[in-house]
Amino acid sequence: MAENDNNKWHWQERGTAWKGVGIYHVTLVVPSREPLLGELIIPEDDPRKAYVKRTEMGEEIVHTIFHIQDIHPEVRVLQFCIMPDHVHVILHVIQAMTAGIKTVVRGWWQGAKKVSASSVDSNTIRDNKRSLSPILTELPFIRPMSRKGQLQTMIRYVQMNPERLATKRLMPEYFRVQEGIEIAGRMYCGVGNADLLQREKYMPVHVRWTMVDEAEHGDNKRLRDYMNGCVLAARNGAVMVSPFISKQEQAVMEVLLKEGLPFIYIADNGFRDYYKPQDSLFDAVARKQVLILSPWEYDPDKKHVSRAECVEMNKMAEEICA
Repeated sequence: MAENDNNKWHWQERGTAWKGVGIYHVTLVVPSREPLLGELIIPEDDPRKAYVKRTEMGEEIVHTIFHIQDIHPEVRVLQFCIMPDHVHVILHVIQAMTAGIKTVVRGWWQGAKKVSASSVDSNTIRDNKRSLSPILTELPFIRPMSRKGQLQTMIRYVQMNPERLATKRLMPEYFRVQEGIEIAGRMYCGVGNADLLQREKYMPVHVRWTMVDEAEHGDNKRLRDYMNGCVLAARNGAVMVSPFISKQEQAVMEVLLKEGLPFIYIADNGFRDYYKPQDSLFDAVARKQVLILSPWEYDPDKKHVSRAECVEMNKMAEEICA
């Protein structure tokens, strides 16, 4: 891979200088996805006690992370996590840089590649029975954080990585992608509790725009009654089904999550390799509370959901309930 090929970098936004003050989440992956950086340990099969025992390579990668702020005093390492086959680092740029975050991360990546080539754990090589060179050949993924509260969410995500991986390994039947789920003539892939498809009662959650319009003009009774009715139906045993698109539908989902009530979530994109649900949905999958369904293949370039897709997903919810 040519190191000067800027088109290979995965930027989240076009036209961004990436040189100013900001916070960035950087992920570096072992392309083979082999556990070269550490071993996940789960004491007493309790995911809350899980941790990663680092290999020699993993320890050396830690040194390269802290070396970032030695070379670039305008950068601070806020959080990091060494996982068996990937690394998460959260960087805080505290003053504008001449070269930009791309140069900082590229330099770290080059250093990580060098130590990975020279510090491969001999036991790891023997156990995998293969040559592991080249290693860490893929450019890191950089994600800027711009929304309020996003930093604390990301720090928690990084800190929870060992526990989340342990949960997936202890409950593989719920976290692996299940293919070939046919409902009303449509084919879906799913993650979560497929037994929710065997229940007796289902109800869609679809807040109509007329309800929202009435509420915005001072009459929120119909909207309030509908949202309360959804929660009451779930409390009475109905499995709620929805893409949960609008903020009102999301508010219903928040109550379902909080009360541990079952629901089926229709996703607007498919499941990538090594898919892991976002925080609240991850915990719901672990509680066997939710089934996430999608009829589409994963599109790595997808950023937004279209109105046509929203209409189609609400139709899917109706079909599932019928």
